[in-house]
Amino acid sequence: MATIITSTIGDLLDETTGMYPEKEAVVYPERNLRYTYKQFQAECDQAAKGLIQLGIQKGENIAIWATNVPEWVIAQFASAKMGAVLVTVNTNYRTHELEYLLRNSDATTILLIEGYRDANYVDMLQEICPELTEAEPGSLRAERLPLLKNVIYIGDQPRVGMFSWQDLIRLGDAVSDEKLLERQRSLTPDEVINMQYTSGTTGFPKGVMLTHQNLVNNAVNVAGAQNITNDDKICIPVPFFHCFGCSMGTLAAVATGAAMVPLITFDPLKVLEAVQQEKCTALYGVPTMFISELNHPRFADFDLTSLRTGIMAGSPCPIEVMKKVVDSMGIREITIAYGQTESSPVITQTRVDDSIERRVTTVGRVLANTEVKIIDPVTGDEVGPDVQGELCSRGIHTMKGYYKMPEATAKAIDAEGWLHTGDLATMDEEGYVKITGRLKDMIIRGGENIYPLEVEQFLYTHPNIFDVQVFGVPDEKYGEQVAAYVKVKEGQAITPEEVKAYCEGKIARYKIPHYVAIVTEYPMTASGKIQKYKLREMAVAQYRLANADADADTTA
Repeated sequence: MATIITSTIGDLLDETTGMYPEKEAVVYPERNLRYTYKQFQAECDQAAKGLIQLGIQKGENIAIWATNVPEWVIAQFASAKMGAVLVTVNTNYRTHELEYLLRNSDATTILLIEGYRDANYVDMLQEICPELTEAEPGSLRAERLPLLKNVIYIGDQPRVGMFSWQDLIRLGDAVSDEKLLERQRSLTPDEVINMQYTSGTTGFPKGVMLTHQNLVNNAVNVAGAQNITNDDKICIPVPFFHCFGCSMGTLAAVATGAAMVPLITFDPLKVLEAVQQEKCTALYGVPTMFISELNHPRFADFDLTSLRTGIMAGSPCPIEVMKKVVDSMGIREITIAYGQTESSPVITQTRVDDSIERRVTTVGRVLANTEVKIIDPVTGDEVGPDVQGELCSRGIHTMKGYYKMPEATAKAIDAEGWLHTGDLATMDEEGYVKITGRLKDMIIRGGENIYPLEVEQFLYTHPNIFDVQVFGVPDEKYGEQVAAYVKVKEGQAITPEEVKAYCEGKIARYKIPHYVAIVTEYPMTASGKIQKYKLREMAVAQYRLANADADADTTA
């Protein structure tokens, strides 16, 4: 067992600043903004004092709805220093989802930007809280959200009823360093400090309660698997509202003294530019992000030789994509991480010295102070090596529970502390785990079990296929049929008939997609995960199939 780290997130920042005060902590190439650790600590302390002056108490829930702007990461560490629970809001949310989250989380404060893409966040909040247009900042009394008092606007123009970010910073002048330190010292590692909403497979979104200890230990372990040190620069194009950004990214950087290089929103060209300009040594992303970077028309123009390691996570990595990341991008020590929000998030990860074979076929071994077992989904009994079952884990990373949902918590975490992931996996005798699918994604066609990932991995070997998603659709004769939505590489062409012909004689006939559609985009979450339940809905409509109830996985 490795040593369990008992620092709070605020203490971790202070400890790292003490060791590396003049090293770069945060770099925003798009804003030409740079903070050393000493400067970043000062920004976080000032914002933390501003939150205290607003009257926000230890354990109070405050929400943030923004892209990866600099104020987001400052708010992350500021709230952690003064003890407020940061509730992260998905950047793709609309009014219904926002109202549910703010009401369910009991948030008293929200920090927000103007908007993202075609969504205006200010307009949406005013729609839910029309009282905002006549309220004094800090005195909101909204009928639909009675607990919400403070709205803090991250932007240049003042907004009616809202504090500006600069107001928050100025408020901090009224609070002494000693008062902040007193608040920080009152925090304990096992207290909840972060809450992220996940929909899972069914029902309403649930607030996953994560503690200092959950997040700090997971960040340290994730950084360790990549051999991250204070000499590294981590390019972070994944969203902060998800654990990938704010635990594996910003927190892993602070845990090691590395520099974080965030992108405000994902853009493959800006990622390539940032890596070259800042000589980043690590790059994070979900597979679709790496695919976009590799296939960018200007990919060959960039010098990416500084890259050494990084993480690909969020969804299964196609083998062919992994090989290109290693060979074409030169990220020879890229790691694969697996987990979920409920596990802070990483459960298993490959290591930099694992063979390429291990890194393209497995999600690595369990992290320190964490256990994994594979069980028979029906009997609950543990299965042997290389036998498929449901992956369960327990340890330092496991969430405190779902906010105000004891029954859902008891369903996810059993009496012995095992978190049931709902993922199908195998584990070999050396402890390497392979994810083989989701319990709910498994296609059962005429009594045959089909795992979409297996079919996807095969179709990726076709030279004209850029991306592919395989899923089940209802069928009167077989119960389910296999469907595939295929993206074609730029300048190439392929027909549905050619996709099917490519499969003939290479995979079992019952696994060959019965329905094939050529598409240009997939429905996705803000964190880059493809929403297979929406693909299923699209196929049902496109092929006029008899609809069947389907568990919808809207996890961000």
